[in-house]
Amino acid sequence: MRAVRFTGIGKPLEVVELPDPTPDPDEVVVKVAACGICASDLHMMDGSLPVRTPPPITPGHEASGVISSIGSDVTGWELGDRVTIAAGKPCRECIACRDGRFDGCLAPLTLGVDYDGAWADYVVTPAETCVRLPDQVSFEVGAILADCVATPFNAVIDVAQIKAGERVAVFGIGGLGTHAVQIARMAGAGFIAAIDPLASARERARSLGADLTSEPDGAVAAIRAATGGEGVDASFDFVGRNAVLKQAIASLAPNGRCIQVGVSGERIELGPSILFAVRKTTLIGSYGYRKEHLETLARLVASGRLDLSGSISAKLPLEAAADGVEALETKRGDPVRIVLVP
Repeated sequence: MRAVRFTGIGKPLEVVELPDPTPDPDEVVVKVAACGICASDLHMMDGSLPVRTPPPITPGHEASGVISSIGSDVTGWELGDRVTIAAGKPCRECIACRDGRFDGCLAPLTLGVDYDGAWADYVVTPAETCVRLPDQVSFEVGAILADCVATPFNAVIDVAQIKAGERVAVFGIGGLGTHAVQIARMAGAGFIAAIDPLASARERARSLGADLTSEPDGAVAAIRAATGGEGVDASFDFVGRNAVLKQAIASLAPNGRCIQVGVSGERIELGPSILFAVRKTTLIGSYGYRKEHLETLARLVASGRLDLSGSISAKLPLEAAADGVEALETKRGDPVRIVLVP
């Protein structure tokens, strides 16, 4: 099979031939139909995201396709079943895993980061990571559910627990932030602010339901003006930079909660602790999602409740992976999600 290989920081991606994978007893092999290119892939390649598994490795953690081979112990799946793949698996070594609490794994392994991913013709994965993909959901949309949509869904619905009428600010309207705007509106947010330096990203957010859009400069003042000086009930940092996190917290009303989703190697520095105490601010980290989030999202898309038809910015062959990475890194064309289609 063909696979895109990351061989080291500063080195070009390579498309190589590898043996077709075979499943262990509890695994399946999926013939990949689509796999997204994510900012996390960029961070792995530039070294800003620490990883446990050294290169070479096949990236790609947003994947969909059809089951092409089934391990001997797997039940409930058949050849040809359409699936999207949850982008990770428990380490099975930490104290939570040893207690059988795999959902609470303290060191989860990420597809395409800690073990070979789906920028390839085939990917092998534990059968328990597969989620059925309804016929009404395209493979491209099914692929991006597995991070680009599920991660903000978890942040908005489960972590922030947005309620009808609450005011929300989303900082960073890239792949995750775009869908956070849609999900916040679906959850009943009464006011949504969208902050991004790109005019095209701000316009996209407005078309998806944002009530206020702003460049980063002046964003906090604009949010306070739009909320009668109070600020928002919840803010989301989808960038992972300390300067953005400071703005997200500064936009909050008293008793507000800030959800930090974007990641980087920067240290968190938020200023005087007295402000946190007086305003009763909460800062919550949010990472990934649960498998049932994928199942819920697949149903929402299949029923037409969540329209992701505008989220696929480009479809590229495996051989164009490097061009897709460069387009995302430079924000060429302001992509929501670029997908590789083997």
